Amino acid sequence: MKDFIKIHENDNVIVALREIKAGEAVTVADGTVEACETIPAGHKMAICDVAAGEEVIKYGFRIGNAKENIRAGQWIHVHNIKTALGDLLEYTYEPVHMDVAKTKKATFMGFRRPDGKVGVRNEIWIIPTVGCVNNIATAMAKAADQRVRGSVEEVVAFPHPYGCSQMGDDQEHTRTILADLVNHPNAGGVLVLGLGCENSNIGELKKYIGAYDENRVKFLVCQECEDEMEEGAKLLDELIGYAAEAKREPIDASKLIIGMKCGGSDGFSGITANPLVGKFSDILIGKGGTTILTEVPEMFGAETLLMNRCENRELFDQTVTLINDFKQYFKDNHQTIYENPSPGNKKGGISTLEDKSLGCTQKSGSAPVRGVLSYGERVETPGLNLLSAPGNDLVAATALAASGAHIVLFTTGRGTPFASPVPTVKISSNSMLAGKKKNWIDFNAGVLVENAGLDEMGQKLFDYVMKVASGEKVCSEKAGFHDMAIFKQGVTL
Repeated sequence: MKDFIKIHENDNVIVALREIKAGEAVTVADGTVEACETIPAGHKMAICDVAAGEEVIKYGFRIGNAKENIRAGQWIHVHNIKTALGDLLEYTYEPVHMDVAKTKKATFMGFRRPDGKVGVRNEIWIIPTVGCVNNIATAMAKAADQRVRGSVEEVVAFPHPYGCSQMGDDQEHTRTILADLVNHPNAGGVLVLGLGCENSNIGELKKYIGAYDENRVKFLVCQECEDEMEEGAKLLDELIGYAAEAKREPIDASKLIIGMKCGGSDGFSGITANPLVGKFSDILIGKGGTTILTEVPEMFGAETLLMNRCENRELFDQTVTLINDFKQYFKDNHQTIYENPSPGNKKGGISTLEDKSLGCTQKSGSAPVRGVLSYGERVETPGLNLLSAPGNDLVAATALAASGAHIVLFTTGRGTPFASPVPTVKISSNSMLAGKKKNWIDFNAGVLVENAGLDEMGQKLFDYVMKVASGEKVCSEKAGFHDMAIFKQGVTL
């Protein structure tokens, strides 16, 4: 294993891959640098003097400016570097031609739905229209799960606190996300469970769901029946009977839609796990598949790299709007745009939002941007898509599922047990986490700083995702975790 990495030839920092002790000498291309102080693993050390106000360079780009004079060998972190980012910006389209090579065809064993969509799970979902019926939905799922048969894998409820006392776009977003989940092909059957008096009642929600298969989607209004548990059990048994007949069959990988998200990032995330997901994205897109990158606030500082990869001017303009609208959302709520990274990020070695964003966007690989999606909008264009959603792990992962992702790839340096409406593959940025939290972590990218190559591990990750798409359970599924969260943006009445 290497002791450190210099990510780009123009960088004036290195990243410690293990703790570098004070007084220890490291050799870089320009000579030997002695550590002035202990540098924690995942953190940055200056390899040349950086004057106050000068740029600190990592990934070949500015990650901030020095607050004070920094000597070669000093630890660079939040105490001596600050963000150089501003507020709303104007951008110039400077297109960079990017493309990925076509890769050999592959298949997974999935479920082909009557409407032409494909799923990687055959579950029965209970979608509450309002938080008032959450406990009923959970109780129904627990009881019906004992009666699954055939190819039905599980009955899952997705409680949430919304659906009433909302206004304007906030309520629209709730209805859109719930309708997206009703239409998701990982669900072989869906029970939409309403109370009856809520704003987002079943009659309203049907307008967002659109055309549906009456065998696959059932509705129950609790206020309109004498015993909702009994009525719900009957409907769930009908849905189980319908979905039980579905069979897995070979499906081309071009039909796969994969969401990409990171959380609890550390100094290794932009070196191992995120580039690995970027390599996976290129492999899948090379087979005609689709990937979705989200968490817009963690594009700030690296957004021009994505903008200039847009396939045309229209997509560039949409990406500018994606970025500036999210910045305006912060400003409208009187919040600092660059209040990021988190305490855990900082402890892991990330110092500024630029540092975090340049690592985060590694997940996009090298493909051109072919689609830009609003929150709740379903993906239509194969290739790399950008999705408007916040950085919050549960909200962003739910947004990816709502936009059509069959699986979410979630990279992490610190670990998290959460799940989403779809299988959520946890990819560790370091081997210590993978060894410590085997009940959380599905794939270890930490070996990339040990003895493994990116191409080799990219193919291994792709092969693993094909297994997950074919039915292999990820850790959160084995634990019985199923989470969802809607982006709360407005007034509560």
